[in-house]
Amino acid sequence: MAAGPGRLEVIATPIGNIGDLSPRARECLAAASCVLAEDTRRTGSLLSACGIGRPLLSLHEHNEAARSAELVARMQAGEVLALVSDAGTPLMSDPGYLLVRAAAAAGLEVRSIAGPSAVTAALAVAGLPTDRFVFEGFLPVRTGERAQALTRLALEPRTLVLFEAPHRIGATLAELAAAFGASRPAALARELTKLYEHIYRGTLAELAALATHDADIARGEITLVIGGAPAAAEDGALLAARLLPMLLKELPPARAAAIVAQLTGLRKREVYERALELPTLPG
Repeated sequence: MAAGPGRLEVIATPIGNIGDLSPRARECLAAASCVLAEDTRRTGSLLSACGIGRPLLSLHEHNEAARSAELVARMQAGEVLALVSDAGTPLMSDPGYLLVRAAAAAGLEVRSIAGPSAVTAALAVAGLPTDRFVFEGFLPVRTGERAQALTRLALEPRTLVLFEAPHRIGATLAELAAAFGASRPAALARELTKLYEHIYRGTLAELAALATHDADIARGEITLVIGGAPAAAEDGALLAARLLPMLLKELPPARAAAIVAQLTGLRKREVYERALELPTLPG
């Protein structure tokens, strides 16, 4: 008798404290035919600590596209596959989207085994509005793309959640203060749920200054929560004065003026004339 169709279970795992692994997640991991892991060594340690022994298979950004068809075939043959990331909820700036899409397209059941997420954990303790928020993951690393992202996000009225690498956090806080305004409220959550968890709250300028002399701020996993653009940010003249110099580092005046005009509602020619009056800045 042929096996019935299997399914994909997307399972959230602890972001630090192993006690946050839910009983349902333990049960699903223990019963899975195979556990798909971003880093098999890290997931193997988690399973071992929980007394669970299951086959592991790597699934990360470099092999997900190539492996998805094979994994769909295994589920169609009756296997139940468990998808996890290194920590937290899969697909949140982690691999998995291609496999979930392929499984759904094949008519297979995809279950969410909810649990920890650094995004919601940081929002819960930031002390900033949570009725509306936007998650942007990691900012682009390339200078030009990064400048354009900061320019766009400076106008975002919803609370903003970002991830950042420890070695870049000092520079990122300084860039955010310049792009969003020094007085924008923010919170930096470090090592959430772990022994050395700490939440830093203040303005972007205060957090940027703190990062220059507090080495601890750059240790461990970091989630940034930033207040949305205040109503005053709708003043096009003020925005143009702040955004133009940044864009002119990466773009010719005409292109920079077009972007700022679109974001602020000012006339393109007016913005272009302002751009020509500014000194040329090195890239």
